[in-house]
Amino acid sequence: MFAGYSHNCYRKDTTKPMVQERTLPNFKIASGTITKEEGLLLYEDMVLGRLFEDKCAEMYYRGKMFGFVHLYNGQEAVSTGVIKALRPDEDFVCSTYRDHVHALSAGVSAREVIAELFGKATGCSKGRGGSMHLFSAQHNLLGGYAFVAEGIPVATGAAFQSKYRREALGNSNADQVTACFFGDGACNNGQFFECLNMAALWKLPIIYVVENNKWAIGMAHERATSQPEIYKKASVFGMAGVEVDGMDVIAVRSVAQEAIARARAGEGPTLIEALTYRFRGHSLADPDELRSQEEKEFWFTRDPIQKLTAYLTEHNLADSEELQTIRQKIQDVINEAVEFAESSPEPDPSELRRYIFAED
Repeated sequence: MFAGYSHNCYRKDTTKPMVQERTLPNFKIASGTITKEEGLLLYEDMVLGRLFEDKCAEMYYRGKMFGFVHLYNGQEAVSTGVIKALRPDEDFVCSTYRDHVHALSAGVSAREVIAELFGKATGCSKGRGGSMHLFSAQHNLLGGYAFVAEGIPVATGAAFQSKYRREALGNSNADQVTACFFGDGACNNGQFFECLNMAALWKLPIIYVVENNKWAIGMAHERATSQPEIYKKASVFGMAGVEVDGMDVIAVRSVAQEAIARARAGEGPTLIEALTYRFRGHSLADPDELRSQEEKEFWFTRDPIQKLTAYLTEHNLADSEELQTIRQKIQDVINEAVEFAESSPEPDPSELRRYIFAED
């Protein structure tokens, strides 16, 4: 089981603006050490997510992409910490409508993601999906989903097939783990409870990752649920549940590694509640007027990239010049991806009905 994680309960003074629902003291990490190579990989992935989303905002306001676009700024430690602990292109990742960075962490190229956001035929969903529906069979990305909690049953099914292939069909190589991401608002939906029950009952190899960013669009988390400490809901199903500082990539990685090992060993699912915060509004169409400035400033000081930067430099794993080189490399990748997307063709109208059914 997970040990060494401490937390304080929410303060319940509803007469004042809510700064945070749970304070985040110094979380203790059971195995929170990384090598230089690991640290730079985590840093590069988080910077890719941040700079990519910044570019998306720029392109959206310039009229290059349309519809709802939900950015991930501030939550990068969760995506990187969990997905980079999985086996690349083997384990499964199931996302939400805030799916750009999950796709990037899973290995989908910035080219394919930005092209999809532009609605181009070279996008990872061939221009059919847009921002909320990124898929990649090559990278075992099971998709982004527009409806809240919609991906939870899909991920649970993916975990079931892994177990079935291994135990019923005798395929010893079928030990894939599925990571299922969703927000705090999804934890009030029926799919959440039904799927956790099945996963616990059948000991499925799945990790349910709650990205608790405190707000379900404009609904404050503790105003919508009778038990705001989501990880405790795992106990109802006899499932392992853990709370982690979602602004600390090393902490997230540590609990993810343990959950993955348990799942791969046949010990069943884990519910991870990552306490995090989105630095932008719910979507780029959201004026973000419901959250207090006090609350935002509190969380801005916990920027996960700045936190990892401090760790790498303080532990002599990297210097500022190395990190700046990585940032410039990532910026070049993103700029090239935009050029690729802009020069890519639109989907051919003659193929309007293509991809509705699976092709041989």
